[in-house]
Amino acid sequence: MMSLRLRLSLTLGAAFALIWALAAAWMLSDLRNQMMFSLDQRLVASARMVAGLMEQLPALPSKGEGTHFSAEQLNIPGGMACQVSSLRGEILARSHTDPQQTLEAEQLGFHDQMIDGAPWRSFTLVRGDLRITTADRQIEREALNMSILLAASVPVGVALLGCLCLLWLGIGQGLAPLNRMRDALMRRSADSLEPLQIQPLPSELQPLLDTQNQLLQRIGKTIERERRLTGDAAHELRSPLTAIKTHLQVARMTEGAARDQSLARAEEGADRLHRTLEQLLLLARVEGSLSFDDGVQCNAEQVARLAIQDAGSGDRQRIRFKAPARLSAAPVQMPAVLSIAALRNLLDNALRHTPGDGPVDLSVETVENRVQFVVRDHGPGIAEDDLQHLTQRFWRNGQSTGCGLGLAIVQAIVQRCGCTLKFDSKPDGLRVELTMPLQPV
Repeated sequence: MMSLRLRLSLTLGAAFALIWALAAAWMLSDLRNQMMFSLDQRLVASARMVAGLMEQLPALPSKGEGTHFSAEQLNIPGGMACQVSSLRGEILARSHTDPQQTLEAEQLGFHDQMIDGAPWRSFTLVRGDLRITTADRQIEREALNMSILLAASVPVGVALLGCLCLLWLGIGQGLAPLNRMRDALMRRSADSLEPLQIQPLPSELQPLLDTQNQLLQRIGKTIERERRLTGDAAHELRSPLTAIKTHLQVARMTEGAARDQSLARAEEGADRLHRTLEQLLLLARVEGSLSFDDGVQCNAEQVARLAIQDAGSGDRQRIRFKAPARLSAAPVQMPAVLSIAALRNLLDNALRHTPGDGPVDLSVETVENRVQFVVRDHGPGIAEDDLQHLTQRFWRNGQSTGCGLGLAIVQAIVQRCGCTLKFDSKPDGLRVELTMPLQPV
């Protein structure tokens, strides 16, 4: 892959060179036009000067091949030819002996002509009875023009190369903060997740650094979740597995009622182990980045009834459901599986803490664009100081028989889906308020 510095240098350098080339072509074209105009003006000035000189000389012969004057006598610049002729076409004087062919003087003003196979540029001026024609070779004009253009283009080329070199150095200096960021990442150990601290840093790169630090923070949280899941699983699964193993060993060594009792307790331990594993896996999925969106949408009443159906198998008849006559039919704005799981865990927790066959109350109502579920048990309640521990993993009060993950899962769902969760403990039971967003109608 091409480096960023080289890519930027080639892109900007090509654009820079193109602009300079267009500007140089425009400048050189204008310089050429100005040079040709100056050379033409030199022909005009020479013709007028010769015309003035002819007026001061003795009378020229009217016939014959004409009088030859040197270029110095007629004050003609070197490389230029001059010819004086009459209006009838007779050559009266000329400053050159070469070319032998006479200059064409019939056309006034500027004229391009071929003399002895070479192109010439001429200018003819009429002054009284005389025609004064001055001319110079096109090849000499082009040679002079090329030398001037070359002299003008060399500084432009040198300046362009200098600018490209400065562009290369400037881009390298501008990318130096990226190199410092790269070096800082290369020096870090594989398990280092501390935020990067790079100063000074341009404002354009600050969002990149912030995003990098946020990524490191998310990776750290993910690793911490994995460590906690591993530790929690190792801690919480050890006890039921040990109990199951112990009861099975007792069942193997006994018979009759003692054996049946040991097998029943082993089955209870297996159920508890299965329930704990399901809760652990659900908590890991909720806290992770896995998607629960299966396209299924449920309104508030459907969420309540499905949660009651999934609640503690033999105790669901203890749940008393109360809903208003006109309840909003708008779907809950969150995955249905999560809304049902959150409410089901609240119901399971309420059933577990309501002694005997006491009822658990579930009410639902909609407030603006949110739905509010209220679950109330009829247990002994929770001490005020213990309310802050309810959503901690594996926290249980002395009377609880659960695995301590139900409310932790509810709290994870609340944080993920923009819900709210409130606890209100009374002497006659715990009141839990769960609010979920509704989709706009």
